[in-house]
Amino acid sequence: MAEGRVLYELANIPEQTAADIIRSLGMDKAHISRIVARFQETGLVKSRISPEHGKHKLLSLTAKGKQTFQQLNAGTQAQIEDLVSPLPAHHQQRLAANLYEIQTLLSGTKASPDEVQLRSLKVGDLGWITHRQALLYQQEYGWDWTYEGLVAQILGDFAKYFDPAREDAWVAEHHGEVMGSIFLMKSQDAEVAKLRLLYVEPSARGLGVGSRLVHRCIERARELGYKTLTLWTNDNLVSARKIYQAFGFVLVEENRHHSFGKDLVGQTWTLDLRAH
Repeated sequence: MAEGRVLYELANIPEQTAADIIRSLGMDKAHISRIVARFQETGLVKSRISPEHGKHKLLSLTAKGKQTFQQLNAGTQAQIEDLVSPLPAHHQQRLAANLYEIQTLLSGTKASPDEVQLRSLKVGDLGWITHRQALLYQQEYGWDWTYEGLVAQILGDFAKYFDPAREDAWVAEHHGEVMGSIFLMKSQDAEVAKLRLLYVEPSARGLGVGSRLVHRCIERARELGYKTLTLWTNDNLVSARKIYQAFGFVLVEENRHHSFGKDLVGQTWTLDLRAH
């Protein structure tokens, strides 16, 4: 296994020092030295003096080494295919997404803003968004299951009465994983649209996802000819409120209410879409 890992490193980065391999793999220096020596003896690896540093030897695979790696890699791919091919396509996609998430969590890296894409709704989104919003708001604010019921009702009505000429929705996605969403919905007033159900996954916060979703919603509302965009939120949703304020939304009304098992302060915010 250790030899395979070293072979893989040299196949993917053509020239590197033994020290580079040690840092990449986190392996013992003596162990790497023995593997490299065996590879050189069997004609799998060659070396040359670095032109930038005379004391450094750059290691690379020989033609025999490359052929050996290709054979090993083909065997590995065949084994993986044997494991995965019996699975239905949606299970394969789920497996790939979960493996990517495991890699991301273990590496401690976050998605970059450019990797997060905004797309339209697809099958499964409404149920997933309902599920995630309910769980997150319970974990972060202690709201009970009645909030899930409200979200389910709002999205159920959105699907039932959807008007493509007056409404829209976007999902933020990163490598197949939903990172947030937002909805543009019509109201009883033909000149007034509603911004509803903005949420961003904790793993995507700090990447500007919330701002991108709100900006897309505002621009779409203008395109559809609305004059005013309104939203209802609660004062404890501080991060969302900061985004709304940054885009020029104005607080027009506050009301105390008891909902979702908590005493809350509801807020209505509006944005004049004619102002730039």
